[in-house]
Amino acid sequence: MNADDEQLNPGPLPHQTYAVLVGGPRDGLLLDITGWRPEEIDDGVALMTELGRWPGGQALYDPRPDEPRPPGGPGVVCRFRYSGDTP
Repeated sequence: MNADDEQLNPGPLPHQTYAVLVGGPRDGLLLDITGWRPEEIDDGVALMTELGRWPGGQALYDPRPDEPRPPGGPGVVCRFRYSGDTP
């Protein structure tokens, strides 16, 4: 993990809410989404990475509309799946 991973944590912390990242350069990491509104979660996320197609670019992760999202609460509440890279 490096300085670009400020929002990523190696494991769940009490009273925090996470999305697990599936696929791509951040596969298996947790993204802290504590306090995110449902619309923000639906928009997905672009994360800086040196491990993608373009070093210094962003890895794109999105929720899948066909996967139900449990109600908010502590722990992992959804998955963001890798959808590609952008410079």
